[in-house]
Amino acid sequence: MAKRAAANNANGRGYLFTSESVTKGHPDKVSDQISDAILDAMLEQDPNSRVACETLVSTGMVVVAGEITTHAYVDIQQVVRDTIKSIGYDDPHIGFDYENCAVMVALDHQSPDISQGVTEGAGLHKEQGAGDQGLMFGFACKETAALMPLPIFLAHQITDKLAKVREKGKLKWLRPDGKSQVTVEYGKNGKPKRIHTVVVSTQHTEDVKYATLKKEIIDKVIMPCLPKRLVDNKMILHVNPTGRFVVGGPKGDCGVTGRKIIVDTYGGRGSHGGGAFSGKDPSKVDRSASYMARYIAKNVVAAGLADACEVQLSYAIGVAEPISVLVDAEGTENIDEKVIEQAVKQVFPLTPKGIIKHLKLKRPIYTETASNGHFGRNVDTITWEKTDMVNKLRKACGLKPLPAKKKAAKKK
Repeated sequence: MAKRAAANNANGRGYLFTSESVTKGHPDKVSDQISDAILDAMLEQDPNSRVACETLVSTGMVVVAGEITTHAYVDIQQVVRDTIKSIGYDDPHIGFDYENCAVMVALDHQSPDISQGVTEGAGLHKEQGAGDQGLMFGFACKETAALMPLPIFLAHQITDKLAKVREKGKLKWLRPDGKSQVTVEYGKNGKPKRIHTVVVSTQHTEDVKYATLKKEIIDKVIMPCLPKRLVDNKMILHVNPTGRFVVGGPKGDCGVTGRKIIVDTYGGRGSHGGGAFSGKDPSKVDRSASYMARYIAKNVVAAGLADACEVQLSYAIGVAEPISVLVDAEGTENIDEKVIEQAVKQVFPLTPKGIIKHLKLKRPIYTETASNGHFGRNVDTITWEKTDMVNKLRKACGLKPLPAKKKAAKKK
């Protein structure tokens, strides 16, 4: 998709682009949050825990499976129930709640053949190797202050707003499950021109009237999330387009960890290597290298080296150094891409051990990432969103540092 968008920009052709998000109560996101809550509970006691935890949720039940090696003792049942409660599934009448659901646990130890490739000094190579082969992508662009594509950024804003108005009791008929979708019209210059369509589907109680629901969702959820400069009277709004969404959550749809990989990343803008994030400790490069790729791409754009940047990293199981590193600025680069690529290799640590240390990934920080996307988040613990490598990159490219931003004066 990155190449196609870049081609549209180069050809001076306007186009529509759509991204979606889902709420924390969506069944797949329930599964992601449970898997990451288990990971966090283990990392809190043993930062060297090796975790590959998968969760399935359905009507009245949760199944937790996977491979784990840890010195931690975690009450899996309690972590599962606490997570479900925090999401908002606390009513037995809707077919799934934290007190009454069955929780089945089927966890085993990590394969020793994989472990020796990851453990430093245990495999063919002395350094800590990647936990698997694979390719990972990171992306950044100037469409938003967070350096995220606008469609996915707005879709996340809407689903986050849905959760907040529900949790604060502002719309008492809201239930946890829901989705958003935002279509942005891009002009011939490749920049966002207007918001074309917004779709919101949200679970609700039986008693609310559709007309009330539609008006309240538009007024209190959708419109506060949209930039006014991109809104006009032609914008199309679809709210619960089937007319009814009472049966939802795990009762309405089976949920599985790792099934929302596009929601988790860039909404289809940019490439995806196929690996999911949730439930995986940072020795799994599916997660840690994807975070590093985003960190690199964001710093490249923030450094003024390009207006858009996609980074690909690839690894072989048990091997520390990446097999390949690619920087693609989609024709928006301000200096030669090869110079940027060499600077990236010089400035950023790209081995699994180096990534984990630099981004501080052995902390219990992952439950926070399991809803509203892993990127574009303004959260202190999310180190891969920092732009602290800008001037190191510029120096490596032979450029002057950017001037320090002036701090806003405090009001007396």
